[in-house]
Amino acid sequence: MALHYNLSKVYAISDNDVEFAKQIMVLFTEEVPPEVKNIRRGLKEKDYEMVYHAAHKIKPTLDMLGMDLAYEEVLAIETWSRSEGKKKEIKEVYKSLKDKIEHALKEIKKDYSL
Repeated sequence: MALHYNLSKVYAISDNDVEFAKQIMVLFTEEVPPEVKNIRRGLKEKDYEMVYHAAHKIKPTLDMLGMDLAYEEVLAIETWSRSEGKKKEIKEVYKSLKDKIEHALKEIKKDYSL
């Protein structure tokens, strides 16, 4: 049983298509980690636009995988980037998001032999 993600939305939109679910998992493992790195790079460079675009890109995937806390954190990062806040305001949120994604990634790779 998955602890760090939930496939109920994926199965609901795909009529329980296991192959579709696996494709979503592959998409997650290939596209989300580089965008998390882009968020980090954008934070370091104070490039609010880069942070916003990277967060915005992973938001639907987090929602689809039922990663509600990570989804809320990505929304907070988007809001922060639009308001061009101070880096210290979002640092812990980013760390928490990164941890949640790393745990899910590890579990997905194990569950789907990726």
